[in-house]
Parts: sequence; structure tokens; C-alpha cells
Amino acid sequence: MKRYFLLLLMAITINLNLLSANVFETTVGKFKVFLLSEGQQQANASILLDATPEMIQKTATNGSFPNAVNAFLLQTGDKNILIDTGFGRNLFANLQECGVDASQIDIVLITHAHGDHIGGLLKNGQVAFPNATVYFSEPEYNYWLSSGNANFKNIVDAYADKLKTFANNQIGKITNKLFDGIIPIAAYGHTPGHTAFLIESDNHKLLVWGDLAHAMAIQIPYPQVAVTYDVNPAEAVKSRLNILKYVTTEEIPIAGMHIAFPGMGKITKTDKGFEYYPF
Repeated sequence: MKRYFLLLLMAITINLNLLSANVFETTVGKFKVFLLSEGQQQANASILLDATPEMIQKTATNGSFPNAVNAFLLQTGDKNILIDTGFGRNLFANLQECGVDASQIDIVLITHAHGDHIGGLLKNGQVAFPNATVYFSEPEYNYWLSSGNANFKNIVDAYADKLKTFANNQIGKITNKLFDGIIPIAAYGHTPGHTAFLIESDNHKLLVWGDLAHAMAIQIPYPQVAVTYDVNPAEAVKSRLNILKYVTTEEIPIAGMHIAFPGMGKITKTDKGFEYYPF
């Protein structure tokens, strides 16, 4: 009965318009929000850190779990705002399905600079979004610039003066908005500057949390489990716990770059941990 009423509540508080197997639209107040997925996949449980055999048996019985690579498009007024770019494989076709050309993207917000989040910034080695300004958190930008990563350096060189950095907010200490209705929140650990973006408008909210979780089936009931991709696993676990507590207390829906279709849903607190209900 509890699950029935939770699903009913979700149905009446968020409006979903399925466009295709990889794209659908919802609204968050004045924002139109489009999921742009590069497809669904199964990820291997071998990427999990500190997961016991019992955890894996309970949540990934065949040794794998659902996964995806997602980006999100926000539309408000006359602005087109992209959060991450995936690998760039299906990104441009997905945008076209939303009626948006790459030249119409005004802003690109990057959660962090792994290849499956910044791959679409360049197309055939050239700037993919010629009229966009690209934003990284300051610690993320500094980390990757000092790392000597050639792919990141190519992006920096290509976008030149159209690349900017910002300061993140801490949970419970919101002091600055990046844009009207968009608040960057520190979610460090997966990378040193990993950022979540809180979208809020007309008393509606959605937290696009980037890579806070790669394995929803395991990391939501067992948030202490990290993944091999985490630069600082202990800090990543701390960020995940803090944000899970935040979104459950404030009843904020979430969206993520590795959450299987439809890529967003609601987190609830349970006696033993947390539970995820996809929209």
C-alpha cells in the first residue's frame, strides 16, 4: 500500500512525456527537462568496492546491474542549457528529437570531466556547441588542467574564452546561484570537483546529481559501497550519504547520469537505508 501511494504521488507531481526510447520530457516549474540517453546497458559488479558477496547476491544476482549514460537538456525562456554531454554518440540526434540544434545550446554545465560526460563537447575534433559557454566547478577544472589529460586540454583550447568556472555550494549552506533556478552543489569524491545541480522553480525541485551513484541497485540500499572510478572512494561515500539524507528529508526528486531509463525518480528512507523508485 505504501508503494502504491508513493507511485501515485509521483504520477501527480511530475509530468512525463515519452518521446522515444532515449528521450523524454518532464517539467520542473518553469523548466522543461529532457532526458537524453545514449542507451541502456548492464555494468559488471567487478567495479564495486567494499561490496560483500551477500550484498551482490541480493542486488546483482547475475553479477551485473542496470546502468546507462545520460545527459539532460533544460529549457527556460529562450535558453537551452545542457548538463553533461555523454560520449557524444547519440547526443546530437537526441537534441534534434527535442527540436534543438547544437548551435542553439547557450550553456553547458559539466558535473565532472570524465570522458562519458565531456565527450560530446567536441565533434570531429571541433567545437560541438559554437554558441555555448561551458562551465566547470573551479576544483574540477584545476584538477584536470594540472593532470595533463590531453582530452581535457583539447577542450580547454577549443573553447578558450568561452569556458568559465564557478564555486560550489555546500548542502544546507546555499549562498550563490549559478543561474536563476540553478544551484551548483558540491558532491566531491568521485572526482575532486564533482558537482550536482539543483533545479528549482515555482516550489518544484529536481537534483541532477551526476555520478553520485553508478549502481543504483547496490549503492542506494548500501551507500557505503564505492566504485573503482572514484578518485577518493571515502569522500564519494560521504557525499552520497549526505545527499541521500538531504533529498529524502527535503523530498527532492533526483536524476543521474548512470541511472537506467527513465533516469530519474524518488529516494525514500527505510529502516535499513534508502530505496529508489524510478518515475
